[in-house]
Amino acid sequence: MGTHEPPPGSAPTPPPSTARRVLRVVTAVEIGLAGLAAALIFVLVLLQAGQRYLPVDGWTWTGELARYGLVWVTFTAAGVLVTRDGHIALQLVDELRSELVVRVVHVFALLVVAATGVGFALACWSLIQESGTLTTPSLGMPMQYVYLLPLLGFVSTAIRAAVAAVQVAMRGVAAADQSADLAIQVNGPYDRGASA
Repeated sequence: MGTHEPPPGSAPTPPPSTARRVLRVVTAVEIGLAGLAAALIFVLVLLQAGQRYLPVDGWTWTGELARYGLVWVTFTAAGVLVTRDGHIALQLVDELRSELVVRVVHVFALLVVAATGVGFALACWSLIQESGTLTTPSLGMPMQYVYLLPLLGFVSTAIRAAVAAVQVAMRGVAAADQSADLAIQVNGPYDRGASA
């Protein structure tokens, strides 16, 4: 028996839809970019620490690039957090008994997140267009490159939050007695059962 075959007696799992496969690829790319940015921060901070004990002048660009890496890791992973229901949430709302109230609050919160993502994406786009020939002080990297990953992260956040708002509006969310299943209901059976 292969690892992807269902256990005997259970219903076969349908193959993932094209949209779900695209979502998995986009999520993998975003997590990969965030992982690369985190690795970049780690290496650059170690390099900075090592420079203190070497008889050479320090490289100022290492600190600058590490700071930009922190920006990149933060914003490239933002969309993934929305899809996995891992963003900041008030679980007090999930404890309410009225499923309609819980649904309305979740839809409203997701729409606010989507609108915020759109606003920040537009601001990043404006910064990319207006930065022209500006470069970073130490590294000399064009500022357009600095704003590119946050732009992609905010676009992803806006799209994912809007899709999640539609899903919650159509399917609803669990009331207080099933609040542990919220991420599964909001996002579908995404990765919770598939990754096990």
